[in-house]
Amino acid sequence: MPVAPKHVVIIGGGIAGLATAWTVQRRAAAGGLPITCTVIEADTRWGGKILTRHHDDFIVEAGPDSFLSQKPAALALCRDLGLEDELTNTNPSAEKAFVFTKGRLRPLPEGLVTLAPGQLGPFLRSGIVSWRGAFRMGFDLVSPKRRVLADESVASFFRRHFGQEAFAHFIEPLMAGIYAGDAEQMSLVATFPRFVELEQHYGSIIRGMWAGNRARKAAAPAQERRTMFVTLRGGLGRLVETLVSRLEAAGVQMIVARRAIGLLEEGGKVHHGYEIRLEDGEAIRAHLVVLATPAYVAADLLSVISREAAALLAAIPYVSTATVALGYDTRDLPGTVRGYGFVVPRVEGRDLLAATWSSLKWPERAPAGSLSVRCYVGGMGREAIVKADDQTLLTRVRDDLAAIAGLRHAPRFTIVTRWERAMPQYHVGHLARMDRLFALTAQHHGLYLTGAAYRGIGIPDCIRDGVETGERVVHACEQAWG
Repeated sequence: MPVAPKHVVIIGGGIAGLATAWTVQRRAAAGGLPITCTVIEADTRWGGKILTRHHDDFIVEAGPDSFLSQKPAALALCRDLGLEDELTNTNPSAEKAFVFTKGRLRPLPEGLVTLAPGQLGPFLRSGIVSWRGAFRMGFDLVSPKRRVLADESVASFFRRHFGQEAFAHFIEPLMAGIYAGDAEQMSLVATFPRFVELEQHYGSIIRGMWAGNRARKAAAPAQERRTMFVTLRGGLGRLVETLVSRLEAAGVQMIVARRAIGLLEEGGKVHHGYEIRLEDGEAIRAHLVVLATPAYVAADLLSVISREAAALLAAIPYVSTATVALGYDTRDLPGTVRGYGFVVPRVEGRDLLAATWSSLKWPERAPAGSLSVRCYVGGMGREAIVKADDQTLLTRVRDDLAAIAGLRHAPRFTIVTRWERAMPQYHVGHLARMDRLFALTAQHHGLYLTGAAYRGIGIPDCIRDGVETGERVVHACEQAWG
């Protein structure tokens, strides 16, 4: 007996929404399932915060410049799309990252992020923390196992294990910088759950990391061919371009530059589907709907269907950031421009959160004799600079580059990209609130949420969430058919 076709509408064309569509389309095609798919994007382009710009022979990432290779979802998608040969490791370098603290750039020894024991000596000699601060860090080695499951802030956790000096001068910029957030408010279990697991099993974070390092080396030495962060040869925009091209070729309807402004659930006690209203007045009907938008957009769309779910979505904070790309001639560079770049602790009071020497970190990012630089500003408590005009923003960024790295020459070009309300914040209690949110949306058949606002902001996290959402969508269709 033939089954009734199902129409899936995905609102939001960032990487999570595209990954959802990719999964639905592939599963439907593989199983011969009568599922059609439409993706609606309000912006004039696809990809959300993934945006690669080209200036002369420079490749400039206006959003993220790479993704974490240890999380498999992004690598798997690149492989499925035939992009595996374009995956690019970071350039070999004796020096990797620096932290600007106590008046100068100080090297973060390779392996310090994983607290590798062989790096503790170079770390102590770097002057990032004083000997007193290092002594306080050592107390972590005798920390007892902790079974308390209550959420706490990232700041509270790391102060408890390593002390205030270590937290302020190198842990805070490494951890909070990922989220452009305030570590005093960031939920530990939502942002860095691995550390909760280490505390529960080992007590000491350092001893737990040592054990993890040994296990990884023994179990999977072949994985060393991928560096911790990877990108694509032509920029991350290649991922979006290829994904959109493949979706279009597969018959997915891709609607760009049209905003969804309303969502209605059709039927009373018996669910009949959804009506999506676009700002130009058109209405699109769907059996299942995936909201892959920022949480505040999803809140507006759900305001009629579930006031409580809309309120929970609207309460997720967002912050604004900006990236500033600059190009220089290498003959103008001071000796302090080395490694991959640097991070800046909040206690330094600078505008810069971080800067990457992009063409030193990645191959083929700048023409010969040139340097590409990517600066990152804004975030929780630092958003005023994002609202400044371009000239003011550039002046302040260049002032920081001069003071921190001695880079005083005029750049060959500058590109400013603002990301308004682009970074969701996972404050303490976030996962409990998300559990309640998803319990509410589960009461509405065929309604799904996916994206950076919920259970991970990185590219691999968003792809994983989109893939899992797509699987649930197809499973729901199969259940409806019996």
